[in-house]
Amino acid sequence: MDYSDLDKDEQDEHGENKAKRRTDDGKAGIIGALASDEISQRFGGAVKEHLAAYSGVDNEAGKVLTKGLKNISESKVNPDYKATNLKQQAGFAAEVKETARENAERIIKGDKTRVVRTDDVGRVNDPLYDHVTLDEHGNIIEGSGSQMKFVGKDPSAALDKIASPKFEKYLDANAEIEVPSDHYGPMKAEAKARAADLRTQEARLRAEGKNELANKRLAQAEKYEKIDKNLRKSHVSNKEAMEARLHPALSTAKDAVALGHRAGLESAKTGALIGGGFSLVRNVVDVASGKKTPEEAALDVAKDTGTTALTSYVTGFGGSVISGVMQNAKNNVVRAFSKTSLPAMLVSSTIETGKTLAKYFQGKIDGAECLRELGEKGTGMIASAYFAALGQIVIPIPVVGALVGGMVGYALNGALYRYVTNALNGAKLAREERIRIEAECAEAIKMIRENRATMEAAISEYLADHTAVFQAAFDDIKTALDLGDIDGFIAGANAITCKLGGKPQFNTFSEFDTFMQGSEPLRL
Repeated sequence: MDYSDLDKDEQDEHGENKAKRRTDDGKAGIIGALASDEISQRFGGAVKEHLAAYSGVDNEAGKVLTKGLKNISESKVNPDYKATNLKQQAGFAAEVKETARENAERIIKGDKTRVVRTDDVGRVNDPLYDHVTLDEHGNIIEGSGSQMKFVGKDPSAALDKIASPKFEKYLDANAEIEVPSDHYGPMKAEAKARAADLRTQEARLRAEGKNELANKRLAQAEKYEKIDKNLRKSHVSNKEAMEARLHPALSTAKDAVALGHRAGLESAKTGALIGGGFSLVRNVVDVASGKKTPEEAALDVAKDTGTTALTSYVTGFGGSVISGVMQNAKNNVVRAFSKTSLPAMLVSSTIETGKTLAKYFQGKIDGAECLRELGEKGTGMIASAYFAALGQIVIPIPVVGALVGGMVGYALNGALYRYVTNALNGAKLAREERIRIEAECAEAIKMIRENRATMEAAISEYLADHTAVFQAAFDDIKTALDLGDIDGFIAGANAITCKLGGKPQFNTFSEFDTFMQGSEPLRL
């Protein structure tokens, strides 16, 4: 776009056009959302595990847990045995917390197996195991059982209890024994030391001909060696278990924030790489064309990389938490939206619009300029994300639905944005101002056309033999939008769905309206 004819007031002291700079500033938000989308999905699933552990209800899986942290925290406590009662209840809380944390890590890594409490698969008060592992089809994996023991006032006392006859059945079954993370190291070390000492005693007693006593020492040594081998480090410490019992909401919030932080760091790395790469290419061109010195270019690259990294961090952090909340929502439509880019885009657009509003309230821009920036940065991103998510639901074909929805949302937002901007300025627009607005509108139209070209290129590459059907469907959709024909839009979308082997759930708006008022679940 040529900015040379625009109003001088729209150029800063370096001759750079403000409209162009607004567009460049908004790229950080878009890049942040793109960098955070997949990460928000994974870490959002991890956050959802903790929310389900707190409430005791996993809405996404359609399961009600035997006990959630909130329920455990409401357990009765006998004043005469308060310490004992709380210790026992903290043990139950540790089981729930362990399940959530382990599954969260598996989701982040892409592992489809899940750990569950035996109480939650119908094996209440299982004599040997507190946890078992399910494969991706929900079947219990043989030999995956483990027992959790939060016992003893310290590691030595805990080891005494596990080595006592009362706990011998777990060793006989060769069960893994999960112990508090703060007890694990000391318990392993002491078990090794005790086993070594008993081996020494056994050797001495055999040398003295006291074989019966030697055999007892050998059996004791083998027991501690087996304990050492079977001990597993829990994801939960004694302190965390008690906190989960006494303050379950705080405990859950801490885990959600920790996961959000990790998501933010991953997003920041990706965002910095993408944003820095874009900035490097742009600034190399500027240096080659003489618009910038190498020093100025280096400074701009560093600034752009840092800005994008920070925006990506915030987007990844907020997107993962929002995605987690949406994934465990009671409403199935909200859960469907959680699987789209909507959570990350909501955070990104909030950041961008927040910057604009801050400048407006600080008096740096006027109302018209504020509205222009909101249209360019915020509302466009929100509308595109919302319609992309809705398009993916209406057209249940991977990528295609999101592409169609994104195009429609962007186009509708662009039309609304231009209408409101024109209404705001109206007859007050000076010739130069009108030229600038028209130029920006032309740029918006160019972006819309580029988006459609990108979409058509993707369709041509992956679905070449469907191009004719797609083109006809898009023409029908465009015509329907121009005429305000909702049923025509749905028919065009359904044509794509049917061509790709999908089965549309709605054929008319009245069918969709009837469905939304009914109780039938939405099929994705």
